[in-house]
Amino acid sequence: MWKKEDAKSQVSNENSSVSAATSFAAPSSSEFSSSISLPGAPRPAACISQGIRIRGEVTGTEDLFVDGLVEGKLNLTANSCLTVGPNGNVKADLIAREIVVRGRVEGKVIARDRLRIASTGQIDGEVQTDRLAIEDGALLRGKVEAGKKAGISADAKASAAAGNTSPVTAIDSGTAAA
Repeated sequence: MWKKEDAKSQVSNENSSVSAATSFAAPSSSEFSSSISLPGAPRPAACISQGIRIRGEVTGTEDLFVDGLVEGKLNLTANSCLTVGPNGNVKADLIAREIVVRGRVEGKVIARDRLRIASTGQIDGEVQTDRLAIEDGALLRGKVEAGKKAGISADAKASAAAGNTSPVTAIDSGTAAA
C-alpha cells in the first residue's frame, strides 16, 4: 500500500544524491503535484537559480524567481510577480505587476501594483510603484515615485512651465516647487 511518507522519503533520498553545485531553492514536489492536479491552481514560479547567469532581455507572463545573475531587462506582463531572491544580483530594468526584492538590484524598477523590499534587499536606481513597503534593514538609493498619483509631479512641472499658477505642489528628489 502506498503511503505519503514513503514517497517523501524516496524524494529526499533522490535529492540527497544531487551535488551541491546543482542544487537550488525550488518548490517542493508536493507543490508541483498540487498545481498540476488541480485545475485553476497557481503554478510554481519559473526559477533562475543561483549559479545561472543571463545577459539580455527576459520577457514572460508567468511568475519568476531570480536567485542568480541577470543583466539587461526583465519584463513580466499580465498578472506576474517577480521575486529577486537573497542570492539574486540583478543589473537590469525590472517591470512587473508585483516585485519583491530580497537580493541586490541596480536599475529602474517599475512595479505596476506593489514593490516590497525585504530586510536583505538593496535597490540602487529609480523606483515607480503604486504601493511601496520597505522592511527594516533594507537599502534604497535613488529616485522614488510611489502612490496612485505618482505621475502628478510631471503634470505639475508641465503646467508650471506653461505659466499656469496651479495650487498643486510638485515634489521631486526631495525638493518642492509650487
